[in-house]
Amino acid sequence: MAAVAKDSGGRSAAPPARAGRARSSAKGEQTRARLIAAARTLLAGELSEGFTTRNVAALSGVSHGMCHYHFQDRTDLVLAVIEDIRPEWITPLEAAVSGPGSFAERAERVVGLLGRPEGAELSHLHSALHWQALNDSRVRESLESEYRRWRACFVGLFQVLADECGGGLDPRHLGLAVAAAVDGLAAMDSLGADGGTEPVLRTLIRTLAAGAGSGP
Repeated sequence: MAAVAKDSGGRSAAPPARAGRARSSAKGEQTRARLIAAARTLLAGELSEGFTTRNVAALSGVSHGMCHYHFQDRTDLVLAVIEDIRPEWITPLEAAVSGPGSFAERAERVVGLLGRPEGAELSHLHSALHWQALNDSRVRESLESEYRRWRACFVGLFQVLADECGGGLDPRHLGLAVAAAVDGLAAMDSLGADGGTEPVLRTLIRTLAAGAGSGP
């Protein structure tokens, strides 16, 4: 029988960590990332009916069985895509609002961020995800949760104004009004309308802020 390794106190020493396990975990994460990237590509494409786990697996160069090892079904893949795109639209907005500065400074960061044209892939993904949400309650719940988080950014922005004014205004209604306007501007831009998001949004926020600050 092989001798059990002992530490200096005579206790059995823990077995050394296996490097193979770390490599296996890293490989699994890489495979998962490839599957999510393939799912994004298919969802953002024009042939949304081609979005199946089998097609995702084929596009990523992964076996169909391995795809189901990481994702139980196509809904799980869609949910992973929703989470994957969060740093591309929600996280930057949260950072713009929560960063230091006055209401005016934070508002200008928000306007500058939202004034940038949305990439074609992200725009197509949002449309595809909305379509998926119409037919899948799990996707609908996940997407609505993301939009609540997104709308909360605008409410948080006007909460800063409310704090500066010493109360007396409702940041929720003001924030939701701006969020709705941003939705409309994004829809116009996605149809190829003349880009004017930044000046329109700046004017809207300043007008609402001035009206709210002046009181009833």
